[in-house]
Amino acid sequence: MNRFPIEMLHRFCPMHAVLDSTGHIRQAGPTLHKICGDNLEGKRFLEIFEIYRPRAVVGMDDLLKTEGRKLHLRLRHGVRTPVKGVLGADGNGGAVINLSFGISVIDAVRDYSLTSTDFAPTDLAVEMLYLVEAKSAAMDASRNLNTRLQGAMVAAEKRAFTDTLTGLHNRRAVDQVLDRICRSGQPFSLMHIDLDFFKQVNDTMGHAAGDHVLKACARAMLDTSRKDDTAARVGGDEFVIIYTTLTNRSRLSDLAGHLISRIEQPIPFEGQDCNVSASIGVFSSDGSVTDPALVMERADVALYAAKRAGRAQYCFFDDIEAASDDDQARAANGE
Repeated sequence: MNRFPIEMLHRFCPMHAVLDSTGHIRQAGPTLHKICGDNLEGKRFLEIFEIYRPRAVVGMDDLLKTEGRKLHLRLRHGVRTPVKGVLGADGNGGAVINLSFGISVIDAVRDYSLTSTDFAPTDLAVEMLYLVEAKSAAMDASRNLNTRLQGAMVAAEKRAFTDTLTGLHNRRAVDQVLDRICRSGQPFSLMHIDLDFFKQVNDTMGHAAGDHVLKACARAMLDTSRKDDTAARVGGDEFVIIYTTLTNRSRLSDLAGHLISRIEQPIPFEGQDCNVSASIGVFSSDGSVTDPALVMERADVALYAAKRAGRAQYCFFDDIEAASDDDQARAANGE
């Protein structure tokens, strides 16, 4: 075989193998070398490849009998990539086998780092690779777009439930959390907080000072709540904290007292101190109250009782309810 036919075979059949009459490889195409390793020449073809269809091909005589039929092969070692092949006898006891990857081409490209130069120019595998690359690029673009859209949706949802000034939750978030926690039947407590003397800060020092005070008070509320609690601004100077699973009166008293103490600390703004305080109404539920509106109503009642007590106070709804029961009892007794 002279040089010209060998070059032609390499160019048009880069996965060919020329076998002698004993089944040994006389020469192999460049792509076959790439997937099988160097030094193929001189090795028996059937020691490198296993033919699993048709069966019982164990020697050169069996191999020659498959001329013109589709062969199903796989590598015996390493990545056992399946390939297809067809054999043509040379009339002298030898043969030429041309191989291709078929539908396994995508895996082969990945496993052996193949490029378009490893295939014949007319091989449809090259077109398939372009299609796969185009599909992969389209899928990447689609995933990126979906990621951006999901991120935008999350950001929009977060904005919808966030007070833009303080960064706390807003009234919409409170309604959602309160509805969920009431339906769950789990115990919780709600503090309704109203800032005392906030209007004076706004009137005398301006809205910028008022906004500064609201932000400082929001930080104090975050410091007085846990990760699973909900701190929210629900009005101009009104706030709510929902404490999940917390109903211990002593602990709630400590939290309310600490929060009032924090808020009463002077808040510096442009060389002046802003002075506000807070009144707090507390309502606790053991899980039996399932109406969010009733929860807010009872917390409001406790809040205004705290304001009537002189502000900078906290009041529990249970205390008001107990006092009301006592008043009714005294009235019934004619006292």
